[in-house]
Amino acid sequence: MADRSYLTWPFFDPAHRKLQAELSAWAKQHASHHDEHEDIDALCKGFVQQLGQAGFLRLTVPADGGGLHDRLDVRSLCIARETLAYHHGLADFSFVMQGLGSGPISLFGTPEQKQRWLPAVAEGKRIAALAMSEADAGSDVANISTVATADGNGFTLNGEKTWISNGGIADQYTVIARLGDQPGAKGLAVFVVDAKTPGFSVAERIDVTAPHPLGRLRFENCRIPGDQLIGKPGEGFKIAMSNLDVFRSTVGAAALGFARRALDEALARVRERKVFGKALAEYQLTQARIADMATEIDAAALLIYRSAWTKDQGAARVTREASMAKMYATEMAQRVVDGAVQLWGGLGVKRGNMVESLYREVRALRIYEGTTEINKLVIAGQTMAAYEGDAAP
Repeated sequence: MADRSYLTWPFFDPAHRKLQAELSAWAKQHASHHDEHEDIDALCKGFVQQLGQAGFLRLTVPADGGGLHDRLDVRSLCIARETLAYHHGLADFSFVMQGLGSGPISLFGTPEQKQRWLPAVAEGKRIAALAMSEADAGSDVANISTVATADGNGFTLNGEKTWISNGGIADQYTVIARLGDQPGAKGLAVFVVDAKTPGFSVAERIDVTAPHPLGRLRFENCRIPGDQLIGKPGEGFKIAMSNLDVFRSTVGAAALGFARRALDEALARVRERKVFGKALAEYQLTQARIADMATEIDAAALLIYRSAWTKDQGAARVTREASMAKMYATEMAQRVVDGAVQLWGGLGVKRGNMVESLYREVRALRIYEGTTEINKLVIAGQTMAAYEGDAAP
């Protein structure tokens, strides 16, 4: 059983410990089996519905949009992702996309926009998605080319988005597009688009190593009302980065859940597997690997919950802390899962084995919401800026 002693750390309140226990019990009942021959779209829709009925999706929106807390509680989001990822990668995916996909509305929407777009997300009755990435604008958000044109009392969208999670099953998309003549980051704005809007279509479904609902979206003279602009024109980059500031730490938490499950699977295997007459666990090389895995897991947990706690204490931005947590935890999880596969031997790469599934599941985390390389640049930039500020006379 995965270590739970970290829940006694001072980062957490009793409500966080209660959440972990309740969600763990739910996941054991509803998310313990993963058959990739299933209909992935239907599976994710089912998870959204069940998580909504159980009340857990209320964590993904603020209270004025039907949520549990006055503002998004990052520690709760991280605990939820860690717990769900431990049991089932698609349960975690289905949970977090409700928050990430509606995050700009939660953070910058008007009271009317929150009431219109968020309660059904919290209830699991509508599926949300974030449409930010493009073929030539992944980590480089300022290079977005999808265009929004003012059109009377509304806007018309033209362009394409790709690698969009929930693309093809979402009911609403939060879209970042270029509005006006300002270049780069200064010219972006955020809109919410109902999936039934004329001119919107899913141009392609994308298959990846670990199956998830992904798609390429197309906007062709897609006209939306003016009240579906989130925030102000020109605030798109700020809104996008603020959304990542909340959810980037949770990517690390999902990686942590995968790593904890991999360690548990490895511990079970090395106790039962006999090599040259004794259990694999008795060999010092095995023990050294287990020690490295356990230590890296704790180090990642400290970074993740430091970042989440800092944000929950009211920090305006936690860009450096969240980037550290995401970068280290995802790289850590890749190493830990790989170690578990190695300890399982040939069975570790057999389709359907849990560690084989984890091996495919964990890889994408080092790419989305900022690659490892981009996060290193962010961390370095923030660290050097802080040094220069301290060194100034």
